[in-house]
Amino acid sequence: MRIAQVAPLTEAVPPRLYGGTERVVHWLTEELVALGHDVTLFASGDSQTSGRLDALWPKALRLDGAVRDPNALHMVMLERVRRKCDDEEFDFLHFHLDYYPFSLFHRQPTPFLTTLHGRLDLPEHQPVFDTFSAVPVISISDAQRRPVPQANWLRTIHHGLPETLLMPRPVRQDYLAVLGRIAPEKGVDRAIAIATRCGIPLKIAAKVDRADQDYYDELIRPLIESNPLVEYIGEIADGEKSDFLSGAIGLLLPIDWPEPFGLVMIEAMACGTPVIAFDRGSVPEIVEDGLTGFVVADETGAIAAVSRLGQLSRHAIRNRFEARFTARRMALDYLAAYRSLIEATEPRIKLVSSAE
Repeated sequence: MRIAQVAPLTEAVPPRLYGGTERVVHWLTEELVALGHDVTLFASGDSQTSGRLDALWPKALRLDGAVRDPNALHMVMLERVRRKCDDEEFDFLHFHLDYYPFSLFHRQPTPFLTTLHGRLDLPEHQPVFDTFSAVPVISISDAQRRPVPQANWLRTIHHGLPETLLMPRPVRQDYLAVLGRIAPEKGVDRAIAIATRCGIPLKIAAKVDRADQDYYDELIRPLIESNPLVEYIGEIADGEKSDFLSGAIGLLLPIDWPEPFGLVMIEAMACGTPVIAFDRGSVPEIVEDGLTGFVVADETGAIAAVSRLGQLSRHAIRNRFEARFTARRMALDYLAAYRSLIEATEPRIKLVSSAE
């Protein structure tokens, strides 16, 4: 199958450090190529792929200080994809750009779908999905789709990561961990409170976006600097995560928003590390309470769960990761979705019997 994967230009595919969507696109592309498909990746020029790279811009936009209007370049990239469709270069198009492709691509014949990677509970999302209610979309959790039931949901496909990308390490577990991004909705202040009340060290490996710098400087930095139990490591790459997560008693995810998926949860599971997460968004779909971690309502529930982490089998957690959250499983699920849409657009030949 000739497949186009269309990624955001914001980060390289894969990103150097943080970047959930671009990492998922990379893993999916690599698996599709390994399965024998002809894949073209539309992404920034500093991306890497086993498929064919079609780069509109030489550098990830987050790293290019000269670009002030990223929407302009994304619009040009979409038109570039459309013109290649006119030349019949693809059997299927897979977009990772939220609702940006809807208007242009529902007017052309090449089958396509869009994976929605973000939150969908904002009021302005309602007219989008009212207007484009026939456009096929994929949710990354069942929870993500609840605010917009009118969307044309094809199926839910949970993210997956390469089976051997992150592995359990034989190291001592002696701290709680936070991994990902520091922002108000991620609850790092609550994680600090939980670890402090438990009297257990907390290591924070997380990125601070420009938009959240004031929040970090005014609220989180003082909590870190005044607490000897807390260590801020900063942003880490995939190559550092196995050791970081394997050394953790558990991963804390005291979020306060409708998390669409949460890659950090399956990254922890890949290392056999249990997760304690607030019951928000996708959490109850990803964390199997009492098996791969604990789903709790609040800080009090999280503190109680910390004392139960030793009851969980890290070997069993790794096994559940392999059963549910590998990139190969994700790729096979997407291929089934592609084929269903291709079959739906193929012309049907009516057989007429001689009696008619």
